[in-house]
Amino acid sequence: MGDATAAVLHGVEDLRVENYEVPEVGLDDAILRVEACGLCGTDHELYTGHIPAPYPVVPGHETVGVIEALGEKAAEKWQVGVGDRVAIECWQSCGTCDPCRAGIYRRCTRHGMTDIYGMIPTARQPSLFGGYATHHYLSPDSLVLPVPEGLSAVEATLFNPLGAGIKWGVEIPKTQEGDFVAILGPGIRGLCSVVATRDAGAAFVAVTGYGPKDHPRLELALAMGADLVVDVAEEDPVRKFRDATGGRLADVVVDVTANAPTAFGQAVRLSAVDGTIVLAGVRGQKGAPELHTDAIIWKEITVKGALGVDAPVYRKALELLAARAFPFELFSRQEVALDDASELLTSMAGKGSEPPPVHGVIVPGL
Repeated sequence: MGDATAAVLHGVEDLRVENYEVPEVGLDDAILRVEACGLCGTDHELYTGHIPAPYPVVPGHETVGVIEALGEKAAEKWQVGVGDRVAIECWQSCGTCDPCRAGIYRRCTRHGMTDIYGMIPTARQPSLFGGYATHHYLSPDSLVLPVPEGLSAVEATLFNPLGAGIKWGVEIPKTQEGDFVAILGPGIRGLCSVVATRDAGAAFVAVTGYGPKDHPRLELALAMGADLVVDVAEEDPVRKFRDATGGRLADVVVDVTANAPTAFGQAVRLSAVDGTIVLAGVRGQKGAPELHTDAIIWKEITVKGALGVDAPVYRKALELLAARAFPFELFSRQEVALDDASELLTSMAGKGSEPPPVHGVIVPGL
């Protein structure tokens, strides 16, 4: 079918643009022409070596593109055709094992944690298993999501962080109309959690950040629907929350901080009696200082871990994006070509000369 160009991670901060042959498709697979791929925190952690990678690998798992070649069985299974714009779930599902049949395909006994798009080594043929490329191979067990009319490819890449906001901020904690919510961390998933909880009817939403670097994002949180923002480097979030709510604490706490060991302790302090804490921010195997576990018992708090999202929620995210009910255009965004991916990853990791954008996007066609 011709050649594809991909940005391939060979080691820590060693990203090289290389060419691969685009394979022919069979009856049950497809080739996606990648239009845009959003950058996730996982991507820059792979790039900087904070997360081990199966080198060499084509990163990228927030992928949107157009179906370029499609097998007959795949077309029937996914209900898409050549030329359709779609978003790709990074996990794969055999559809037949017990976890897949139960809807928890992240635990698929065939694919599980080893066949995640953006994490599959190029040694496995046909090598094109990530979104940092002009073309992406879609295996028969891929989960393919049609993009609603009117959404551009770059806009549609928000399906992934917004899906996280819906899953972590609403579905896991069962956020209801009238709930009081605290969101720890003003990154893109924290901001999308503001949107999701507000869309679910939350009565009060607070967002915390740390230090001057987070101030622009805290201001953005207010624009996205938050009622209160707190710089925890300067103020006590519990006192500020109580002052703003007449003494109430949070029914739901969503922790989407990155490498912030004290955040879990703050989450417990912010939680109301019978509250729910969702932990989605990883800490790089660090402990949790200032965490008093007795408070979890006395308050009867439910603590839930969150790993990934799922296809039904991503569909909800795409529908919410298409509704244009929230000002996602306010997100600072940087779009770069494959040749400039290293520079953007460095920026997103906080190692650049300028503050990173909220939304980084690889656009292979630039």
